[in-house]
Amino acid sequence: ANTESAEDVDPDASVDEEEEDEEEEMPVEEEQIQNDKLLTSHADADTTIVFTTGEEFPANEIVRFLVGFTNKGSQDFTVDSLEATFRYPQDFQFYVQNFTALPLSTVVHPGAQASFEYSFIPAQPMAGRPFGLVILLNYHDTEGIVFQTAIYNQTVTIIEKEEGLDGETVFMYIFLTGLVALMLFAMYQVLESRTKKRIPVKLEKGTGGMNDVDISWIPQETLNILLQVVRKFHLVS
Repeated sequence: ANTESAEDVDPDASVDEEEEDEEEEMPVEEEQIQNDKLLTSHADADTTIVFTTGEEFPANEIVRFLVGFTNKGSQDFTVDSLEATFRYPQDFQFYVQNFTALPLSTVVHPGAQASFEYSFIPAQPMAGRPFGLVILLNYHDTEGIVFQTAIYNQTVTIIEKEEGLDGETVFMYIFLTGLVALMLFAMYQVLESRTKKRIPVKLEKGTGGMNDVDISWIPQETLNILLQVVRKFHLVS
């Protein structure tokens, strides 16, 4: 009786264990299915990209680019969104900086073209280091099939741009220079006034000598006569 009861319990327990194993394996299988269904681009969709701010990526500054989309097929495409991310250069599955996706919802008819602008700002701590820049364009066809084109997928270096002097900084330097010059001039005036007060005023006294008289206008003959008269006067006296 005990054996039969054990046999009755064991199948139920094994079934429960199998169900638990299946439940634990389900998320793994779903992840594998999602990884297998990677989005690809459509053969009739042609894309281009142009960086309007140049192909330099300065930290903490706006980077802008234009994306061109051309429909070379016979059915409409609806461009859904545009997104950009910075990723670890050794492993592009690791996101370093993820920017907000730009919703578009733009229908591009057969033979037509469309352009879209996007901008982002690299973070300041990323300066001086290489990162993988991935720019993706998402769109779907009339049947609702979703496609994705990697417009840009390269490793770039985030640079630290040297900041020049702006107008406000130049004005501040000019103001400080003028203020320092004004202070120096005021100090000079104070010192000069104190120096003038300390120096005594010298009174000029007339000497009455011939050295202070300009006699260059008198003819030499007249001077000789005067000199002889003066000598005779001294001899007599």
